[in-house]
Amino acid sequence: MDNGKVAGQKVHTVASPVYAVPMTLMIKVFALLAAAYLCVAAWVSLSQRRLLYRPTRTVAATPAEVGLDHEDVELVNGLGTRLHAWWIPCEGARFTLLFSHGNGGNVSHRLESLRIFHDLGLSVLVYDYSGYGRSRGEPSETATRSDARAAWDWLVRAGTAPESVIVFGRSLGGGVAARLAADLAAEGVSPGGVILESTFTSVADMAARLYPWLPVRLLIRFRYDSAAALAGVRAPVLFAHSPEDEVVPYELGRALYQGYGGPKTFVEMRGGHNGGYLLMGQGYADALAAFLAGLPGHEPENPA
Repeated sequence: MDNGKVAGQKVHTVASPVYAVPMTLMIKVFALLAAAYLCVAAWVSLSQRRLLYRPTRTVAATPAEVGLDHEDVELVNGLGTRLHAWWIPCEGARFTLLFSHGNGGNVSHRLESLRIFHDLGLSVLVYDYSGYGRSRGEPSETATRSDARAAWDWLVRAGTAPESVIVFGRSLGGGVAARLAADLAAEGVSPGGVILESTFTSVADMAARLYPWLPVRLLIRFRYDSAAALAGVRAPVLFAHSPEDEVVPYELGRALYQGYGGPKTFVEMRGGHNGGYLLMGQGYADALAAFLAGLPGHEPENPA
């Protein structure tokens, strides 16, 4: 049968061509990827200040909005920067709380906390970091360290005994408070207690979780290494953190607590990073009150 083939003729099949990727193209692709990687690394490095500090200048309200008497205070830090603070006295207070707030807003966004602290019988000095609210200058790790010390020195000059001061820090303020406690410990001074709420072991640990594919430990300029700072501190410390914290991982808060070698207490909070203390309501206030009641400087209201 004629099948279209000539007898004895070999049939050749044509294979599909195999194309090799030119080496020059591979080099270009890798070069583009490397350039993109370096650009992202450079952006992270150059944007650190903007990513870490989120100040607002407008002071939107005052403690009077929540029924608290207060005094506007001007501080001057060791760098010569003028800072704004509020002094909220509480009659009969056994402790004074030095409040270092988080990285956003300013003192006017902490009114609910001021009300809680006042209801606990605490006098409060809350201050704005350099570049926040009415404080001059611009924020940096060096500046916030100097800011906190200026607030501490104001309390001591006003006659507040160091052992009656509770150093409180929330979020970024936890790093500021830990550094202040370390600086005081190096001088042989100890506050009555320290409260570190919703904070981290270090900014480098935070960044490593956000950008695990970048060499962030080499890029970081603002470290706030609280774990290292607390190594020389022996004051009683209350650590508080929520497993639901969507900003600072709960594991970092637990690690900070576990690594501390002095007297310590851990309170598991509820809710997100910025509103957990409000969500907890009376439970939050009760946890703080229990910590304060266990401090050496505390005296019962009606001693026998």
